[in-house]
Amino acid sequence: MYFVRAGMFDLQCAANLGRDTHRTEIIRLSTKGESRSGGNMTTVCLTFDFDAVSLWISTMRQISATPLSRGEFGALVGLPRVLDLLTRNSIPATFFVPSHTAGAFPTETGRIRELGHEIALHGYCHETPVGLSRAEEERLIDRSIKKLRGVLGEDYNPVGYRSPAWDLTPDSISILEERGILYDSSMMADDFQPYRARKNYVATEDDYQLGEPSNVIEVPVAWELDDFPHFTFLNKPMYLGLRTPGEVFELWREEFDFCHSLGDGVFTLTMHPQVIGRGPRLNMLGRLIDYMATTPGVVFRTVADEVQNRSPSILKSSSTNEPNRLPRNT
Repeated sequence: MYFVRAGMFDLQCAANLGRDTHRTEIIRLSTKGESRSGGNMTTVCLTFDFDAVSLWISTMRQISATPLSRGEFGALVGLPRVLDLLTRNSIPATFFVPSHTAGAFPTETGRIRELGHEIALHGYCHETPVGLSRAEEERLIDRSIKKLRGVLGEDYNPVGYRSPAWDLTPDSISILEERGILYDSSMMADDFQPYRARKNYVATEDDYQLGEPSNVIEVPVAWELDDFPHFTFLNKPMYLGLRTPGEVFELWREEFDFCHSLGDGVFTLTMHPQVIGRGPRLNMLGRLIDYMATTPGVVFRTVADEVQNRSPSILKSSSTNEPNRLPRNT
């Protein structure tokens, strides 16, 4: 069963940090009625990259009818199935939406927000920022926000960002920080603990400088917890990612169990409606949700809500080489 708690966001802090936030968290309890008080606490963030056709146009460079139809499936078939699953389980989720997707599928994008889910930034047409100058990257992010506002309304103000293909430049984090973006979800310096993203790093064959911690919170991702490499078939280049739903269920369940054993982790799944939206795969996700939901001490949140729930004061690390971790508010 589940409980719904409202008012978990501090309104003033939400106003200062960005505004597209939903003040609802779903606390899942076991059927034995055990709560989060005492024992381990784990947050599950279900995230979906709603790439639609932008993935094929930009990243894959495939603009013939058949690959584009895979993106159409994601928007017109996969997304409604995903939203129905979330609604049936009363779970809020975060959708990272390229602005191209919002323009191509405005009704579907609007439906995500109507149902109370978070919509965060994911590039303009799923392009990598790597190779762009700082000015070019700034224009790209500003253009993305403007386009999304044109679809969702002028009151839309994103608080989160995920770079397409999880690629960032040395300037990316500082650009997000300047625009009041609360969090990024593109990097992997931890597996299940949010930390302060670093900006202005230097990486050469002779030297590596971490850069300085920013006010942008990193919610880490992992290829192991992404549906795309497990399930996606590509023929340009040839990539056979056709694992069975049962195999992926076992992998994700074991990752979740380890995360929960840590006592204070954030379990973030990265999924795509055009991938996870196929029937057997979505059924697998439903089974995983049921498994996690019956685990004592588990809460399902949007990424924005989870970051906001972490302490507003950042821990000072004893080592400049260690990312600053964020404690959870209890």
